[in-house]
Amino acid sequence: MSIKEDVKKIAGEARAASFAMSRADSESKNRILAEMASALESNSAAIVTANETDLAAGRAKGLSEAMLDRLMLDEKRIRGIATSIMEVVALPDPVGEVTRMWQRPNGLTVGKMRIPLGVIGIIYESRPNVTADAAALCLKAGNAVVLRGGSEAFNSNMAIASILKGVISENDLPPAALSLIPFVEREAVTEMLKQEEFIDLVIPRGGESLIRFVSESSRIPVIKHYKGVCHVYVDEGADTEMAENIIVNAKTARPGVCNALETLLVHRGIAGEFVPRIARTLAAMNVELRGDEEFCALAPSAHHAEESDWGAEYLDLILACRVVGDMDAAIDHINRFGSMHTEAIVTSDYSRSRRFIREVNSSCVMVNASTRFADGNQLGLGAEIGISTTKLHSFGPMGVEDLTTTKFIVYGDGQVRKST
Repeated sequence: MSIKEDVKKIAGEARAASFAMSRADSESKNRILAEMASALESNSAAIVTANETDLAAGRAKGLSEAMLDRLMLDEKRIRGIATSIMEVVALPDPVGEVTRMWQRPNGLTVGKMRIPLGVIGIIYESRPNVTADAAALCLKAGNAVVLRGGSEAFNSNMAIASILKGVISENDLPPAALSLIPFVEREAVTEMLKQEEFIDLVIPRGGESLIRFVSESSRIPVIKHYKGVCHVYVDEGADTEMAENIIVNAKTARPGVCNALETLLVHRGIAGEFVPRIARTLAAMNVELRGDEEFCALAPSAHHAEESDWGAEYLDLILACRVVGDMDAAIDHINRFGSMHTEAIVTSDYSRSRRFIREVNSSCVMVNASTRFADGNQLGLGAEIGISTTKLHSFGPMGVEDLTTTKFIVYGDGQVRKST
């Protein structure tokens, strides 16, 4: 068969499998997931061998050290993947939860109940752990999942998916509940995005270019975020030691991830004291500062920022910096240049923190905490399926509950609607 025919067949089989998954009870799903975690650890040697093939090919292609690090699997990382699956096992099963009930004047009882979305398509790059994380979350929520990983992790993804599919088969559920498209050609993605008859939702995970391609090409609804332009605003009267610790962590711990700090805003009332201090600290950590005129006057080592710096996602040891007159200016800057990913305020004033939370248009808002906590695992969701900045149907890091929707349920005792 052609790629087009194969992809359509995979999607159609996933649709059929989704009906069986929607009927699976919590005990069965948790048992399967626990067996998946155990199987990954038991077969770690085979996974590492497949991963070594991908790493060798990546080095030959000249992949960066950062990309190779994302790609690499060893026994420790495989144990981490298994642990993530077990964290999903421990989560409440959202399927069947009645979220609300109310009584109508005619005696009808109306409610809303959580149900699986159906078939979830995941398109992702580099990180083979996504194969297991996405599968665990989708299956826990009663969905079937169609995965399409990047070519650089092809062998790793195939090894992991094969192990997980084996567990599903051993538990009398359709193996097509978890499918990995076995083609590296871009045509496979294009054809997958045409399967609106079978796939209910697509979630891309990767760089901005991949996400834009998926969003522009898909006939299926897409959950997405293009980039993470994350801000920290240091308010007047903030604890400066706390602010410094938060900024250092948010910027330097892992600068190449989407929840890393990209823009620092400092209240003018604290700038004279704080800007020189934070500039010295970050310069010692090889962070390049790009500031507005007022910031540069207080930090002579900083470079003057261009207009393009305010909306930049550097994914590097570069930080845009600005002094603002008040909280209004900070919020205006964030809402203008932010990407609705994650923003943080460092403040000692509770009422001002509450205002910041209300008025900042972002999927995650932190008070006196690093932007690096914008992660499903860190927020208690278990593994993370992705981050949405689209507001429909989810906003922020997505866990099991976000892979469900609700339907109306109505109880009556013979009511009929009168003609009007």
